[in-house]
Amino acid sequence: MSRRVDRPGTRWVPLAAVALLAIATVVSAAPPATVDSVVADYVAARGGLAKIRSIQTLRQKGRAFAGEGREALVLRELKRPGRIRFEFTVQGVTGVYVSDGSHGWQVSPFDGDMAPKPLPDEVTREAIEQADLEGPLVDWKSKGHQVELVGREAVDGRETYKLKLTLKSGAVRYEYIDVKSHHQVRTDSTRQIRGQPVRIETTFGEHKKAGGVLFPRRIEVVAAGRAQRLRLLVDTVEVNPPLSDARFEVPSPRPPD
Repeated sequence: MSRRVDRPGTRWVPLAAVALLAIATVVSAAPPATVDSVVADYVAARGGLAKIRSIQTLRQKGRAFAGEGREALVLRELKRPGRIRFEFTVQGVTGVYVSDGSHGWQVSPFDGDMAPKPLPDEVTREAIEQADLEGPLVDWKSKGHQVELVGREAVDGRETYKLKLTLKSGAVRYEYIDVKSHHQVRTDSTRQIRGQPVRIETTFGEHKKAGGVLFPRRIEVVAAGRAQRLRLLVDTVEVNPPLSDARFEVPSPRPPD
């Protein structure tokens, strides 16, 4: 009776074929990413829809750096619906920029203005967009925005989903969501600066939770074609602090002495 002798290396061939087939089955079974799945994962990574919707007011404090020796204290306060207040303090001098969701005003001592004045229309529009406590991707359909999954792109060595976001206002920006962590890592937008459109690239990092919701603690902003980079470090995030409506109203003129 003869004995079958396998040639070296032949035994693993069927096993390898089965393994490859199993891997192919797993890969093919994974559903392709869609706008809804990417946004859903992003919302879940931030803390979930219920937690995000529970935020009624927000206060963030930090520091801004624009080069050697150029440092400022920054404060941002938001309150539903659509109110935002931003303070910028340099060497004890504070500028205030506010929108109540419809109109905007500013006190800018850096420009020699000590009395409240209206914000330029384009700045007011941007302030209203930034006053969205949840961010435009949350409930984007009900807000009247449009989102398209453009594809994937590497951002600082990380693979991201690239989303084209068309706001209800018509403004277009691109959001980059990390494929693994589902964190927002970059936003590309176009803003009017001195009457000219300028592409702004904003990157986000060091995400930490406050009140159960994820917030970036390091933000860097750079304008296309410019070497200067603005770096923001968020030191504290307060969720649902008491904020009076008066914080967002134009202050009454001071009576003469």
